Amino acid sequence: MMMTMATAAAVAVEDSTTDDVQPLSTLKMQAAQVAMDSGAVIHASPDVLGKNGEDSAWVTVNVTAPSPSAGHWVALFSPADFGYGLPSYLLVYMFANVSPSFMSSGSGNLRFLVINQRSDYAFGLFSGGKDNPKLIAISNKVSFANSKAPVFPRLSQGKEWNEMAVTWTSGYNINEAYPFVEWKMKGGESSKRTPAGTLTYTRRHLYSYQIGHELPDGTVVWGKSSTFRASPFPGQDSLQRVVVFGDMGIGQRDGSNELAGFQPGAQVTTDRLIKDLPNYDAVFHIGDLSYSNGFLAQWDQFTAQIEPIASKVPYMVASNVVVLCRCSGNHERTYQDTGGFYNGNDSRGECGVPAETYFYVPAENRGKFWYAADHGMFRFCVGDRCFSSVDRKHQPWLVFAAHRPLGYSSNDYYATEGSFSEPMGRTLQGLWQKHRVDLAIYGHVHNYERTCPVYENTCMDGKSKQDKGSYSGAMGGTIHVVAGTGGAKLRDYSAGPSPQWSVVRDKSFGYVKLTATDHSSLRVEFIHSDDGAAHDAFDITRDYKDVLACTVDSCAPHTMAN
Repeated sequence: MMMTMATAAAVAVEDSTTDDVQPLSTLKMQAAQVAMDSGAVIHASPDVLGKNGEDSAWVTVNVTAPSPSAGHWVALFSPADFGYGLPSYLLVYMFANVSPSFMSSGSGNLRFLVINQRSDYAFGLFSGGKDNPKLIAISNKVSFANSKAPVFPRLSQGKEWNEMAVTWTSGYNINEAYPFVEWKMKGGESSKRTPAGTLTYTRRHLYSYQIGHELPDGTVVWGKSSTFRASPFPGQDSLQRVVVFGDMGIGQRDGSNELAGFQPGAQVTTDRLIKDLPNYDAVFHIGDLSYSNGFLAQWDQFTAQIEPIASKVPYMVASNVVVLCRCSGNHERTYQDTGGFYNGNDSRGECGVPAETYFYVPAENRGKFWYAADHGMFRFCVGDRCFSSVDRKHQPWLVFAAHRPLGYSSNDYYATEGSFSEPMGRTLQGLWQKHRVDLAIYGHVHNYERTCPVYENTCMDGKSKQDKGSYSGAMGGTIHVVAGTGGAKLRDYSAGPSPQWSVVRDKSFGYVKLTATDHSSLRVEFIHSDDGAAHDAFDITRDYKDVLACTVDSCAPHTMAN
């Protein structure tokens, strides 16, 4: 159990483009003024939330303005005690004309989905639009019955296959309350409590668990209960299904924050993953998680969004893994002059700290996010240091995962850079070939693309583009898949004919699903978020002898001398 308290030469890269701007940053709060208007009224109800332990609740906000305009907007702030000064921290906002009656009558109702973020809240009514905001009315306080309650549990694979880490967010300091997980095998043993540490199980079974804090007087404050199924042991021959994608962000169910232009697919992808939960066993989110870009409260909103998924299956976060770069996705880590391989301002100063705090990874050095994860017949290498230790007879499916495409992408802004998207790709390509890596999956580029089994710009399978739905025998190269399709605004491909190694392109929101039925059969699908259908799929069928087979540069050279 892990408890989270919310709280080399550089390569120049461009910041986000103008249509990829964090919506909260468009509010010019540095120019805001207090101009209280006695004719303006704002009221929120209910004022006490979560009376039955809920970690989110709908709040209705009634507003009245003497001279209604399209420039009136409502914002949620925390904490609530800002008196008649400017509020301290803005969480979400919504324009008042979302209410159909506001422009005609000057009054209307807005609905906000408020989550428990460890403090109380108040709503402010502003005039003047985004560029010249004036605070004209402040609502009553709104708070959760217990603002410190443990919320948003998240599972992660531990350092061993039979360990599960449980992370959550809480307002209790570690010396204020004792954090624990109470868990048991469903239908079996009595419950046990585990302090700070991971849950270690001995059988692949369904387990129930509940997070909690014990106060000094013996009172227990409970969070949500949930279930998880223990991961398969390395080499286990059973049906195993893993979802992989990158670049999701936040989708607001209440329509706040104008996220339609920033992360238009985040909510639909989340909803599809929730609906498809019975059909996969683990998630790898390979960078660019929340896109909070320095607005740290949005990390709570992101963990609240994925909680229905992450509380039931391991939710692994992967990284922008490169030599010399200790970072997650560029929107988690990249910041100028902070020791990373890339320079830029994409994280807006976060420097990887929130990502490393909110999410557990089974890494020796969590700051680098390099780790190996065993899931039955799969070995996932988040980094370049776990290829050689895998036993391919028992774990035939070797997958490399990273945020930035380190192999192949025909994205428009990579077109002038050649077939390798990032400068270190040529170094890693030799490792992929030597260790016969089956798949390399990336985010960062906001579209879907897959290659043939490729090495040094050459398709190694000898097939036409029309005949790439199945592969058998020795692969000869690695299939590269770009899947930065979790929700952030989609991007174009390079103009003109696609490269010969590019087999399928699909500019849609979705995720990659890997399904291993046994040691010889793997199916890879690209699932669209909107309809849940597979719009691209291919199969790999082969035996252990095919993994060992020598192909170009995959075996050490031999001479008469040795």
